Amino acid sequence: MNRRWQLAHGRHLDLGERSVVMGILNVTPDSFSDGGLFDALELAVEQASRMVHEGAAIVDVGGESTRPGAAPVTALEEQRRVLPVIEQLAKRGEALISVDTYRAETARLALEYGAHIVNDVHGLQREPEIADEVSRAGAGVIIMHTGRGREKLQDVIADQRIFLEKSLEIARKAGVSDERIVLDPGFGFNKETAEENLDLMARFEELSDLGFPLIVGTSRKRFVGTVTGKDAADRAAGTAATSVILRLKGADLFRVHDVAINVDALAVADAMLARNNTRQEPR
Repeated sequence: MNRRWQLAHGRHLDLGERSVVMGILNVTPDSFSDGGLFDALELAVEQASRMVHEGAAIVDVGGESTRPGAAPVTALEEQRRVLPVIEQLAKRGEALISVDTYRAETARLALEYGAHIVNDVHGLQREPEIADEVSRAGAGVIIMHTGRGREKLQDVIADQRIFLEKSLEIARKAGVSDERIVLDPGFGFNKETAEENLDLMARFEELSDLGFPLIVGTSRKRFVGTVTGKDAADRAAGTAATSVILRLKGADLFRVHDVAINVDALAVADAMLARNNTRQEPR
């Protein structure tokens, strides 16, 4: 299904016909696979440009590590890390900009500095006021499922539904329209075993019933390492395999560290899907 994702600053992104890749830009010292690599402004901007050159349509800027056990940072420190990068990327205008935050104040400032999308790993449930900032700015929002800090249902899809329905209620009460929402099943976020993540992949198409575009973030995750036996920095090929599988099961957007290999893999998946659609058209 082709849909238009409405974003801040009068921008939009057409989804459905072709895969969309979001490049991960962690401006942190402690992210699980790239901590400290891009925590200087010049290095961060160079990496963003590199990812855009390789085919990323969106750059997702994060200032706090979400790996298990990571030390929390203050809102001021998060803002000190991400806002100068967002400001520079907005001036360059090379790509759409997403801010990876669950804090309402960080989201507000990031949108003022030029971000188009808010990517909340707590699904609007940590600081529900973040939905008000999304609504006020007319931004796009990624609502992610997480199992952290709560009891999960045993069935992976049932748990997705109960969590995301609560998040969608928060968004709608704040006046966020459906055309601004993308959902993320949150691979790796308190999905304790490789089997749980693989079960979520195997049943992924069931999430299409929620009626929203879907983004996935399997990049370099632990379950990919469990399957491949590779360390985090060597999981690009395994990640690309998950991207192709999930594209064939209905994912629209792909949040990745290694842009080029995923762009190429998804181009093949898109070509096959397009060919299949052509064959099925009535003659």
